[in-house]
Amino acid sequence: MGLYDLTFFEMIRRNGRLFGDRTAWIEPDSGLKLSFAGFEDRVARLAAGLQDCGVQKGQRIGVLAQNSLEYFLVYGAAAALGAIVLPVNWRLSADEALFNLEDGSPAVLLADGAFQAMLDADRSRLVSVRHRFTLAGKGDWPAMEGLMQGSRVAQPEAVAAEDGLVIIHTAAVAGRPRGALLSHANLLCANLHWQCRLQIEPSDVHLNLLPLFHVGGLFLAASSFHAGALNINMRKFEAARAAELIETHRVSLFFDFSPILASILEIADYDLTSLRAVTGLDTAQTIEAFQQRTGGKFYAMYGQTETSCIATYGPYDERPGSAGRPIALADVRLVDDHDDPVPAGGVGEITVKGPMVFKGYWDLPEDNAYTFRGGWHHTGDLGRFDEDGFLWYAGRKAEKELIKPGGENVYPAEVEKAILAHPAVAETVVFGVPDPKWKEGIKAVCVLQPGRRLAPEDLIAFVGTHIARYKKPQYVEFVAELPHTADGQPDRAAVKARYGGSQDEA
Repeated sequence: MGLYDLTFFEMIRRNGRLFGDRTAWIEPDSGLKLSFAGFEDRVARLAAGLQDCGVQKGQRIGVLAQNSLEYFLVYGAAAALGAIVLPVNWRLSADEALFNLEDGSPAVLLADGAFQAMLDADRSRLVSVRHRFTLAGKGDWPAMEGLMQGSRVAQPEAVAAEDGLVIIHTAAVAGRPRGALLSHANLLCANLHWQCRLQIEPSDVHLNLLPLFHVGGLFLAASSFHAGALNINMRKFEAARAAELIETHRVSLFFDFSPILASILEIADYDLTSLRAVTGLDTAQTIEAFQQRTGGKFYAMYGQTETSCIATYGPYDERPGSAGRPIALADVRLVDDHDDPVPAGGVGEITVKGPMVFKGYWDLPEDNAYTFRGGWHHTGDLGRFDEDGFLWYAGRKAEKELIKPGGENVYPAEVEKAILAHPAVAETVVFGVPDPKWKEGIKAVCVLQPGRRLAPEDLIAFVGTHIARYKKPQYVEFVAELPHTADGQPDRAAVKARYGGSQDEA
């Protein structure tokens, strides 16, 4: 830890001194409350326990669990050792979750009891794992709590701000997820941007309702913690419970992906007027209803895991429909297919440089060389700047077509692969469509094998058994044939133009 370095663990120690007995974290279901000083103490003891298990700098710690205090402690303990947290989306299928874990080769695996049978079913797939612990609650593995029983202080190697802190797997472009490696500096840079733009103060209360495996959930929880604010934790989002917690704890901010905010607003029996700031992605109708009901502000944004969650930002009312302007430490430009800048008003690929750009995809040097070509991070997203510098999102490049139902990332290729595993399907094209609930829904247009019959609901259920359920299509349309390109492949643009458009409520 050099003179010019600051790590996530050093921030935890700083807060232990600055905020001491102030409450840092509340688990509403159990009533547990932990101060900033208490958090620092638990992190230090957990780091020592993990070090006793042989965890060293650069090694990975796999986590498959729902939100908990223990989960957030793991990030702090890993930071103290220079280890890297490998959080896995608990909504994935068993094969998908195991792929992500294998990709990161963790030395230690932490999981809630509900996921342990799945992880134990084929231990030959996780040969790197030397120790397994139950993260929170009951489970068949030894409890992680046992690692915090000692009083020894960990003796880690020096950790720099540029060292890796977390690997978050993105959606499966080209058929496989890629692990985005984010550093301590990435997280602390994002913290400062969130604090500046949302004006987070120690008096604020953040409702931690996004999962801690998601860059938005982790980074807004960390930003609130960094500012000395209070985190109220939800193990899993449930609208009525969220509304109750907002009223009880006078929650002032949270991160939103459609339909989270709309589902909370549907709960009429709770006072939501403590909400002063909500950020994320949602429909104009929901945003305006929120601002009218609560008097709070919605902050629009553009970002991705690879940009530490945030690259552009602004109050929704400044330019409704836009994603705001570039954040203070980001340079954002739009380029054409030759990497030449696109003038204001033109559509181009969004490229970013600055301290929020991630370190690269785990163990994928060729992907990194392509993504970082010319000294810019190429997002694969398209946008345009208006004359006042506001960014307007304009979709994905064809090579990285992406669907975002409810804030999750889904690549059509992985859904198409699951659909084609059904023996009745001959061809399919999957794409995103406007959806009144999820903002963007998943639609599959399919051609059946000659003489075969299949109900849409049966195909949807089939896909849900092969990949994560949030990736299955909400809409299925069977057609006699698909348009094709000159090389015989389905013409994706023509299919989308012919069969896209607004969808009725699912």
